Amino acid sequence: MTEDHKREILNRLKSAEGHVRGIERMVDENAYCIEVINQILAVQRALDKVNSMILERHLQTCVTTAIRGDNAAERERVIAEIMDVFETTGKM
Repeated sequence: MTEDHKREILNRLKSAEGHVRGIERMVDENAYCIEVINQILAVQRALDKVNSMILERHLQTCVTTAIRGDNAAERERVIAEIMDVFETTGKM
């Protein structure tokens, strides 16, 4: 992972962390439920974006290397990993 890519991911995660703290304050202050839910959805979308960035990078590097390599077991392993990710997220 390049330093720029890592920095962008870390910045997004720190932003999400701050957002979660804001949600905690909202709950503590008895904010309107729908406002809290909307903020939680925003954090989930932000984390989905981070997941997407990391997955894209993984596909471009680790998976591509394994697919192009001579080790059949490694190819099968990375394909199984990707399948597990999609099955876990229910996006298959």
